[in-house]
Amino acid sequence: MSEKTADKIVKTDAEWRQQLSDEQYRVARKHGTERAFTGSYWNNEDNGVYTCVCCGTPVFSSAHKFDSGTGWPSYWQPADPANVETQTDRSFF
Repeated sequence: MSEKTADKIVKTDAEWRQQLSDEQYRVARKHGTERAFTGSYWNNEDNGVYTCVCCGTPVFSSAHKFDSGTGWPSYWQPADPANVETQTDRSFF
């Protein structure tokens, strides 16, 4: 049973799996990533706002997008800093 607690959506794993595609679930819920140069937005030049696939919250604006050469969409600032959490990932090394 899903619920909303202090602006945070709480759902069971089964509910998230039902709502999201396999790749969306892996990326959004399990800290995965798309392969470089393959996602539908990495080379997208359309103007607009990118939103969270789980809750629809604005995350990034195309006005802040830049080409980092990495194969993933890159942004120099979030739409609202309160909507984005950053973490250092050293799992590769």
